[in-house]
Amino acid sequence: MSRYKATLLALMLTASVGAQQTWTLQQCLDYATEHNIQVQKSRISEQEAAESMKQSRAALFPSLSASMNQSVGYRPFQEATMMVQNGMATASNNKVTESGSYGVNASWTIWDGGVNRKNIEAARLSSDIAATQTAQSLNSIQEQIAQLYVQILYTTEAKRVNEKLAETAQQQLDRGRERFDVGDLARADVAQLESQLAQAQYDLVNAQSQIAGYKRQMKELLQLSITQDFDIASEELDDERALALIPDKQEVYDAALQQRPEIRAAELQTQSAALQLDIAKRGYLPTIGMSAGIGDSHYSGSDDALGEQMKRNLNGSVGLNVSVPIFDNRRNRTAVEKAKLQRTSAQLDLLDKQTALGSTIENLWLQATTSQERFRAAKIAAESQATNYELINEQFKAGLKNIVDLLQARDNMLQAQQSRLQSKYTTILNTQLLRFYEGGEITM
Repeated sequence: MSRYKATLLALMLTASVGAQQTWTLQQCLDYATEHNIQVQKSRISEQEAAESMKQSRAALFPSLSASMNQSVGYRPFQEATMMVQNGMATASNNKVTESGSYGVNASWTIWDGGVNRKNIEAARLSSDIAATQTAQSLNSIQEQIAQLYVQILYTTEAKRVNEKLAETAQQQLDRGRERFDVGDLARADVAQLESQLAQAQYDLVNAQSQIAGYKRQMKELLQLSITQDFDIASEELDDERALALIPDKQEVYDAALQQRPEIRAAELQTQSAALQLDIAKRGYLPTIGMSAGIGDSHYSGSDDALGEQMKRNLNGSVGLNVSVPIFDNRRNRTAVEKAKLQRTSAQLDLLDKQTALGSTIENLWLQATTSQERFRAAKIAAESQATNYELINEQFKAGLKNIVDLLQARDNMLQAQQSRLQSKYTTILNTQLLRFYEGGEITM
């Protein structure tokens, strides 16, 4: 019944995703968390590490094995066949003989310098490292999704500007043709208006193509098939989002050092390297082990019956083994020296990750603060250029401005609008990423 419910739930989820028309940022993040292939592979590696830890724990217990051997011998030119089993010799004149042996053996490493217990600790660290790698994959996917989502929002808003410009360009062309018909405008000016409309239409198509490309990349991250439609929820972020307080870079860095998985993974790697050095040093210590076994056999060439043979040949043994390394062709020393180098490398890797994290955070902070200042200026410039373009457009309709003034005003307004949108969404994205590195969630 539980399997039926799980299957039904999966089908309902698939159907809802297939029928869904728009995705919010949170829906994209949640879906990628469960379906992205890289994240799923990271979870598999995490499970493999957990299995390795179980195996390391099991190494503390004795091992037990059973064996059985059956064989048939044929000696056509030998007068008698001699068989020695369990210290007993039997002879046979049969050219074809059959023999069997059976055994149960157990072994247990009583003490190996503490290597087994240290291996358990090393396996636990490996499991923790695998878990941090899964978290790294999740963070990377979330950052990529946020960047694509904001890029789609930015390009969509830029497309709306291009749509308005295309409408205005069409109106200007219509007005220009009317003035040409009455002899108030030269044919060259009409051609420039036609070129302006073509450029506006080209910019509009280009924006649509960019949006489609970003959506394709988003579908790839979400592991959506080519047959599934995808579109983000239509939302336009207000300007106040770009004017929000930007987190302090030092506070973000201090918080990131405590919770970012790449830093935690590097710290665990350092601990693991130190542990491997400890394990390598224990190779100089003796090893104590115990073994026990019980065996039996039979041989067809014997005059005794099978049951009598099995009774007489039954034997058992118990042994204690002590191994002391005296000269091992420098294997232990080499292992220790390599472990020291690995420890140093892990420490350097941790320092490198900390430096890279600081550089990333500082870069995000610089982009956020610079873009925010640019946005404040670009917002005023865009409003001014939009007003100027409207005035010149009205003057052009009235015949008070020429085509050069109109096109120049249009280019100035378009450039100002692009600067405003770019600085706005760059500020929002980098501010959100700073909060994400600080430990918060990405929200739009």
